[in-house]
Amino acid sequence: MTRSKVSKRYAKALLSLGMEEGRYQEYGKELRAFADFCESHGELNQAISNPAFTLEDRKEILKAVLARSATSETIRNFLNLLLDKNRISALGEISALYEQLTDEVSNIVRAEVVVSRPLAGEAEGRLGKALEQMTSKKIKMSVRQDKSIVGGIIVKIGDLVVDGSVKAQVQGIKESLKRGE
Repeated sequence: MTRSKVSKRYAKALLSLGMEEGRYQEYGKELRAFADFCESHGELNQAISNPAFTLEDRKEILKAVLARSATSETIRNFLNLLLDKNRISALGEISALYEQLTDEVSNIVRAEVVVSRPLAGEAEGRLGKALEQMTSKKIKMSVRQDKSIVGGIIVKIGDLVVDGSVKAQVQGIKESLKRGE
């Protein structure tokens, strides 16, 4: 079984437990916070994920770190399970998959918006509302700037890509001219 399939199973199991307890969003935040903490502290990540250290030593390190955090008992147990099953190195992937699953449960889709220059606050809000109407779902939008598109906008929602950039329009005109249209 591939690593991503295994990671998805762990994410689904935690989500199921979180939904039963009515705390799935809280668990997602805690999991993301711990994954980010491990990523930013490479030595900690190495210490708890490296099988060269004994499992007991790695558990003690994890226990010491978690003792200084406000992590819930469920997430502590989940992290210990990952450590026991030698899956703690997949924590970042599990957390990302958990976020995707909670978005699905909450009827949220993520949209990546690429613009040539920053959107005004009002324009960003109107775009978000338009995307919500288009998808019939709540939108979590991330906007990034890319001056190479010259002007216009590119929106990516899952597999759907709407390219309204000047660069794409110029490319379309070039192709039409090549075909003699």
